[in-house]
Amino acid sequence: MAPYETEDSTGAAQADDELRAERRRKAARYVVPVAVMGVAAATIGLVPALADSGDPDLPKITAQELINKIAKSDVQQLSGTVKISTDLGLPDLGGLESGLTSGAAQGGDGSSADPSTKLTELASGTHTLRVAADGPEKQKVSLLESGAEYSLIHNGTDVWGYDSKSNEVYHSTAADSGKAEQHEAPATPKDFADEVLKSVDDTTSVKVDGTAQVAGRDAYRLVIKPKQSGTTVGAISIAVDAKTGTPLKFTLTPSSGGAAVVDAGYTQVSFAKPAASTFDFTPPKGAKVTEGDSLDKANRADKGDEITKSPGKDTPEELGKNGFDVLGKGWNSIAVLDTGSKGGLPTDSASGGDLGGFLGSLGDPVSGKFGKGTVFSTRLINALITDDGKVYVGAVDKAALVKAANAG
Repeated sequence: MAPYETEDSTGAAQADDELRAERRRKAARYVVPVAVMGVAAATIGLVPALADSGDPDLPKITAQELINKIAKSDVQQLSGTVKISTDLGLPDLGGLESGLTSGAAQGGDGSSADPSTKLTELASGTHTLRVAADGPEKQKVSLLESGAEYSLIHNGTDVWGYDSKSNEVYHSTAADSGKAEQHEAPATPKDFADEVLKSVDDTTSVKVDGTAQVAGRDAYRLVIKPKQSGTTVGAISIAVDAKTGTPLKFTLTPSSGGAAVVDAGYTQVSFAKPAASTFDFTPPKGAKVTEGDSLDKANRADKGDEITKSPGKDTPEELGKNGFDVLGKGWNSIAVLDTGSKGGLPTDSASGGDLGGFLGSLGDPVSGKFGKGTVFSTRLINALITDDGKVYVGAVDKAALVKAANAG
C-alpha cells in the first residue's frame, strides 16, 4: 500500500473505477448500435477496391449491360490486399473505445476473437485487410494491426476467429456446409455488388461514367445516385473489372459533400486459386478457445429468449416479422423499432449524471407531434430515439426522421 493510503481511500478508488466501468457499459449499449448500423450499411463491401490512376480505353457499354455483367460474374477464386478508409463522422469517444468494443461483444462476456467485437474497429480510420476465397466454402479475411493480426476463416462447416494480440480463438460451426453464420468471413466481391444493386429501382439513377484502372486491372466505373431528396447518400461509385465483371472499387460519398464515408479497395488482386493451406487453422498452443455456439445458447438462455434464425432477406415483410416496421421507399426508407422503454435516454446531467451529459453531447434534442427525443447522427446513418421508446433509423437526414416520427 502506498504511503498515507488508507483502506477507506483504496475502497473509494475501487468504487470509482467500478462506477466508471458501469458507465462505459451503459454508454456502449446506447452508442454502439448507432455505430454498428453505420458500419453495416457502409461496409457491405469489405472486398472491393482502391483505384489507381489512368483511364483505359475500353469498348462502350451501357449501364444495363454492365449490371448484367456483374450479375453473371462467377469468380470463385481470388486473393489480394484491401485498404479500407471509413469516415462516418463519429464523435471522439474520450477513452470509451474499449468500453464500446466490449459492450458490442454481448456485454463484454464474449471473446476478443468474436467477429462482432471487430466490426466496431472498422467504424473509423484506415485499415489493411488480406482476403482470399476459394468457392462458397472457403473464405478468409485478416485485419492487419500494429504488431498483431486478426483472422476470420470459414472452411467447410467451421468458422474460426483468431486474435493474435490476446491469443484468443473463437469457433462456431455452420448448420450446413457452405452456409456459415452471418458473421463469417466475406465471400467474393460479387456478394457486395448484389447487395448494392438491390437498391437499383425507380428511385435510383444509374450510369456508366468512364473507366479506371484498379490494382493494375482495367475497369468500368458504375455510378449510382439516389433521385430522392432527404437521403444522406450522395453517390456510390463501383469500379467493375472489364474482364471478369468483378467489383474492384467501392466509394460512397455523402450528400453533405466532403470526403468519402467509405473508400475501400484492392491494392493488389489475383484471380488464381489460393493455396489450400490458406484456409487451414489449428488453435495455437495455450490459446483460450471460446465455442461460439455454446456461448450464444447460454446467453440467450440467460435472457429467456428462444434461439431463432435470422431472415434470409431483409425485406420489409421480414423486418416486420422481426419487430421492425419500414416507412418510406427506396433511399428514404426508415426502420422503426418500438423498444417499449419509456422515458427515453438520460441525456442531461440532472437525470443521468455524467453518463447523461456524455450522451447529450452526442445527440441533438428534437421535438414534434410525437413528443420529444434525441437524434444521434453520423455522416451516413441517423437515428432518432424518442422519449416514448421508439427508434427511427435510416440513411436519411434529421428532418426526415422527425417527419416520420410525427406521421407515426
